[in-house]
Amino acid sequence: MLEKKESKDYTMNLCEGSILKKLLLFSIPLMASSMLQLLFNAADVVVVGQFAGKNSLAAVGSNGSIINLLTNVFMGLSIGANVLVARYFAARKEEKLRRTVHTAITISIVCGIVMAIIGIVMARQLLTWMQSPKGVIDLATIYLRIYFLGMPAVMLYNFGAAILRGVGDTKRPLYYLGFSGVVNVVLNLIFVIILKMDVAGVALATVISQYISAALVLKCLAKEESAIRVEKQYLGIDKNILIRTLKIGLPAGVQGSLFSFSNVIIQSSINSFGATVVAGNSAASNIEGFVYMAMNAFSQAIVAFVSQNIGAKKYERINRIVGTTLISVSTVGLVFGNLVYLLAKPLLRLYSGNEAVIDAGVKRLAVICTTYALCGMMDCMVGALRGLGYSVMPMIVSLLGACAFRMVWIFVFFQMEQFHIIDTVYLAYPISWIVTFSVHVICYFVVRRKSVLQL
Repeated sequence: MLEKKESKDYTMNLCEGSILKKLLLFSIPLMASSMLQLLFNAADVVVVGQFAGKNSLAAVGSNGSIINLLTNVFMGLSIGANVLVARYFAARKEEKLRRTVHTAITISIVCGIVMAIIGIVMARQLLTWMQSPKGVIDLATIYLRIYFLGMPAVMLYNFGAAILRGVGDTKRPLYYLGFSGVVNVVLNLIFVIILKMDVAGVALATVISQYISAALVLKCLAKEESAIRVEKQYLGIDKNILIRTLKIGLPAGVQGSLFSFSNVIIQSSINSFGATVVAGNSAASNIEGFVYMAMNAFSQAIVAFVSQNIGAKKYERINRIVGTTLISVSTVGLVFGNLVYLLAKPLLRLYSGNEAVIDAGVKRLAVICTTYALCGMMDCMVGALRGLGYSVMPMIVSLLGACAFRMVWIFVFFQMEQFHIIDTVYLAYPISWIVTFSVHVICYFVVRRKSVLQL
């Protein structure tokens, strides 16, 4: 009886009541989870920057775009699982919900193992292709190989969290992430400061904490009394569920990887300015990540909200959900983004005491953070389209509006002598956000005129 009561307390019906109130109740724990994750990641960078030096800071920071590139295709599948879980939960289709959950967990394990192998084998070659500076590449390779040992745990946690989000539960993933993150910070201090393990210590601490969070979310699902309960005998891949998951999740993953690919190209351009700029860019990226994740909570929320309302056939609520989410995300983006820019130097000093590195970081924050609300709005429109069951469309729009645009920007404008400065690289982001958001809005209104996707 206790488990049933606990499940009821954590589950949230997103199809009734005040949209803004439930949006905030759903998004705030999700925002806190993301913030905690970034805080713990920032602790990695801070510890390395303060106790291991500039090259180690650059080595850890320069790996982010590669990790995202390799993981986004698989992580996109968790979005497909999230959409299906939300729909079947709201539609009270328990058998389909059970099959979706077990298919998702199985996929996460398989994908995690595949990603671990790819990352370990290809680490140095990927860094070479990215023109990683000579003083950084050896350390970056060590970090990347150890980090990818944790891929099975990363996939399992994210798919498990996606399942819980689908039924309106964003609190328990927060608790699990908080606990594992504290372990990460403690291990960072031990491995880097006491044992002098440099970037290897940071990576090892991260991997250990990832397996802890994965174990906690799996234990949670194994103890559930509802249809989302994970049971060993049911693990496997249901063909029909897999096809539906791929239909929604694969385009989302490809879209994420396309964004990451463009970021890899941009990172390569940044790398050409040397270790100081790379270190400043890495520190600034970590800081602006807090703003991004605050906004990303709303783009994840809109997927669950729209999906549940489609499942419950509450179609009249969808436009209000989109409008409320856009207002919320733009407010958060404007307030947090500009606050970070105003506090840029004090924040950057947490990462490095080198003034040249700090100045390089300020240049990035001046362009990215002040316009970050545009990125949040763009992501929310993508989330709305995915919740409606349209995933290929936003992938194509993102390919053309953001990725292709950024490639042209880097390979054409940035190559011109008068524009061959770091500011030109950073401007690729806000301009691409405006273009892509505008096209997504048009696509949304076209889609809303059509009949909604039937389960």
